[in-house]
Amino acid sequence: MQTFDYLDHTTTSPIFERIVKRMHLDLPLLLALVLLCGIGLIALYSASGQNINVIEAQLKRLSVGFIAMLFAAQIPPRFYQFSAPWLFSIGLGLLAAVLVIGDINKGAQRWISVGGFSFQPSELMKLFVPLMVAWYFSDRPLPPRPLETLVATILIVVPVFLVARQPDLGTALLIGSSGFAVLWLAGLRIRTTFYLILTASACAPLFWMLMKDYQRQRVLTLLNPESDPLGTGYHIIQSKIAIGSGGLYGKGWLNGTQSHLEFLPERSTDFIFAVFSEEFGLFGIIFLMAIYLFIIIRGMQIAIHSQDGFTRLLVGGLIFIFFVYAFVNMGMVSGLLPVVGLPLPLVSYGGTSLVTLLIGFGMLMSAHTHRRLLSS
Repeated sequence: MQTFDYLDHTTTSPIFERIVKRMHLDLPLLLALVLLCGIGLIALYSASGQNINVIEAQLKRLSVGFIAMLFAAQIPPRFYQFSAPWLFSIGLGLLAAVLVIGDINKGAQRWISVGGFSFQPSELMKLFVPLMVAWYFSDRPLPPRPLETLVATILIVVPVFLVARQPDLGTALLIGSSGFAVLWLAGLRIRTTFYLILTASACAPLFWMLMKDYQRQRVLTLLNPESDPLGTGYHIIQSKIAIGSGGLYGKGWLNGTQSHLEFLPERSTDFIFAVFSEEFGLFGIIFLMAIYLFIIIRGMQIAIHSQDGFTRLLVGGLIFIFFVYAFVNMGMVSGLLPVVGLPLPLVSYGGTSLVTLLIGFGMLMSAHTHRRLLSS
């Protein structure tokens, strides 16, 4: 643990340290997030065909995200704990409203428009579900008993079902994984975990029947993308070509042929990892993964040193969302997982998901920095 303690005492000016501490920010985590966003802008400039308008739009979103993160960091964890049931209830109401009055775009009903501004309530549930599950276990003995496990499972499954109905399988996966991560961190027994996995496996045929045709096709394409190389398998095949052609050192920034010759689909959003891999090669991938790994480890260290069960579970759930984002995106772009439409966190072009992630990191920093104040 001495290595991580060193991170809290990096060589910076005392004035800068006081400013960061007063703003309730964690300096190592903040620097890693800024570095990751900077890499994202570099990759996005190339992926967008050197479109400066795209970069300006992304900078505006990043500005909003970091301001929201700063605001979230100022709020004490006890306020999040108090407001968890209310936020969760509001989120469920918005998800229900989406199915009734939501805007339809590209065959999906995911957005609500208010005064000319559109947003996805499902993005909020990425924060509200782990917040609610952490609140539920905050004043109960751990590990959870069977009845408590059942209640927590219902709290997770209901929003997952509402999001899957939109349909938005990728976000449903994130919400479910974040909630069950909190449940697992609460001390879920191995036998109970086994039963849950067994139940989910037994329900697999039912899930398959409930899936949309295009969702089933994505699973089949994962198993054999070459069966339809010019159709459903085209995206994955071109993505793997881009990643493999990068070699050790890459083709160089702005020199990627797969993206600039428009072989890669969604190259600014879901498949930006393939663009980055082609231009910066294996060593670039290792460097990018090292940043992600540092952020995840830093988040888990903050969770371990949290002063109460609520913040420990909340921080663990929030950092797990970030992990799943990165893991699923890299896996689907590499052809190891089905395509589910998840962006590469803080690198892909996006709005709501980017701001939501940064708000989550603000909540994480709040748990850490307010802990420092209490312990001093």
